[in-house]
Order: sequence, then structure tokens, then C-alpha cells
Amino acid sequence: MEVLTIHNLERQEKDVLLFPAFNLSVHTGEVVAIHSNLNIRVCLLRMLLGKVPIGKGEITIGGKKLEKSQKISHYPVGICFFEQEIYQRLSVLDNLKFYSQLYSSSQSIEDVLMLTQLSTLMNKAVHKLTFSEKRRVHFAKILLEDPTLYIFEEPELNVDLETKRVFLNVLDYIKEKEESALIFTGNMENAITMTDNVYRLNDTGLHKVEMQDEVPLSVEEVEDVSEKQDEGTLITVNFNKIPTKVNEKIVLFDPPEIDYIESNDGQSNVFIKGEAFPSTFTMNELEERLMPFGFFRCHRSYIVNLQKVREVITWTRNSYSLVLDDKPKSTIPLSKTKMTQLKEMLGLK
Repeated sequence: MEVLTIHNLERQEKDVLLFPAFNLSVHTGEVVAIHSNLNIRVCLLRMLLGKVPIGKGEITIGGKKLEKSQKISHYPVGICFFEQEIYQRLSVLDNLKFYSQLYSSSQSIEDVLMLTQLSTLMNKAVHKLTFSEKRRVHFAKILLEDPTLYIFEEPELNVDLETKRVFLNVLDYIKEKEESALIFTGNMENAITMTDNVYRLNDTGLHKVEMQDEVPLSVEEVEDVSEKQDEGTLITVNFNKIPTKVNEKIVLFDPPEIDYIESNDGQSNVFIKGEAFPSTFTMNELEERLMPFGFFRCHRSYIVNLQKVREVITWTRNSYSLVLDDKPKSTIPLSKTKMTQLKEMLGLK
């Protein structure tokens, strides 16, 4: 069953396209994360609150079309914002008692305290809690709301490891209840930690993040591969996508998405829209695999996507840089010998 449906939703502010039309469905028992920048995240949350007109496209929650004239409380959805008000002078327990009455909650406060690991803090005033502990109070509050669709904004940003574990337990609890969660985050590592259903939303649209668990080969599989290599059997592998490693996940990217690659202390990092992802390949391997896609080894430590280069800057007779057309306007060094090669490629003298 579809709990949330987004159909042909598009947003443009003045002359800037935040995101083109996209479709997304969140089903019962699913946890979906959307990785985006701050502007997109704020815009979507304001749309859900009815503070920004939807314009093109539509949003349906629990089978009801989202209308600006209706409050979000008319829909089976709860939102846990990154910054939200809770009563600072009240204790944790008094806060939860208040919210339990406010939402006519059927949830046990004792169970919620245990799930969010707030039992030992329940008599402590909220203003004396750490930032991470306050976030756990936010999680407890939305659990007492008991919506069909839980929406979280940056739930793991700047929190300690204990709170991260708490939030993962909260997600497991939501899935066990056959309810759904939508997470907005600007951190890909956090998104992948929280769920396998991760999407990237930017000015090129909504893209599913392809990934797989990093599963080591068994002894039998290793021996089988070795035997095939000894027998001269040709083993073919499709390297069109570039694998990167995030936690214990392998995340795959299409070459055109990549802005540039940087080597630092022997580790190759793939940069996409200002965010770095550790690569499983060496620079030489990446250069070989990406050359057919218009990439250029502009420096010993850099490989650049020539489609993203906006200008070449000459600092001195022996010093050059490439300025990219990405959001941070990245500047990449260009060595003197590579400058000569680049001129030849571009047909310049």
C-alpha cells in the first residue's frame, strides 16, 4: 500500500530550478531516505506543511491529496524537525506526558522511554540535556504521535554514537509496526546507514542510489576463481559504473555524475556535487576506466571530468588550474605537461 505518493512534483524559485518533475512512492513498512541540499530539503518540508504552494505536481498522503488549506494534522503524518521546540524547563517525563495527552496517544510512555534510552534521564530538565539527548526526546515525541508516515529531518546530524543506535532501533520499530518513514538528509553516509532505499534529489532529478552489501568471497569461491584464472578462462566484469565504499556498502555511480577524483595519502576519493566518496580503485585503474567517458588525468593526484570544466586559469608560465562548473566551483591543479596534452586534445596551439 502506498502511504506517500509524489507525482510530477517540480519546483523553480525565480530563475533557479531546485528540482525537475519527479515521482516517488513510499509503501507500508518502507524506510526511504532522500539525499539533497538544504534548499531542496527546506522547500519539500514547507510544501508538506502547506507553507509553500505545490504548484506543479501533487503530493498524496494516506490516499488524501495534500491541500494548502488543510493543516498537516489532518493527515496521518508526523514530522520530526532538526530544530523543534520542546519545553526546556519541564523534565523529559513531563514533556512526554504532555505530548501523550496532546495526541491522545495509545503508546506506552514507559516503552517509548526505553526505546529512546531516556529512562535514566526522565526526571532531568530538558535544558540540562546534551544536544544528542534532546534529539532522543524529539524521537520520543514523534513516537507518541504514532502516525502512519514518520518524516525525519537530519536525524543523525551531529549526534553521538549512542543516539545513532537509538535512531536505528526506532526505524526497526517503525518497520515492525508496518508503518513508514521518509528521511531527509544532506549526508550520504548517514542515508546509507539508515536504509537501502536511498535517493539523490538535485537539479537533474531524482536518482536511486545503487548499492550492495560488501560480501567477502568464501574459500570455495576464491578457489573457483583461482582455478578459472589458471585454466585461462576469461572473466569479464562490467565497469561502466564506478564503485565507492561507504561504511559496509558499495555505492555505484555513473561516470557522468562524477566531477573529479582526488588522491590523498594513497586513497582515491570520488567527488560528486562537493561530497567525497572513497573509491575501491587506484588512480591508474580509474583513469583507464573513465577515459572513454571524457575524463582526463590533469595532475598526478587528480582526474577531472572535462565536461565539468568551465575555464582554464594561467597563474604563471608553469602554473595552471581548472575551474569546474560544480556548485562549490572547485579548482583543480593542472600540471605543465598535462596542459600541453590538454591543448592538443582541444585543438589549441
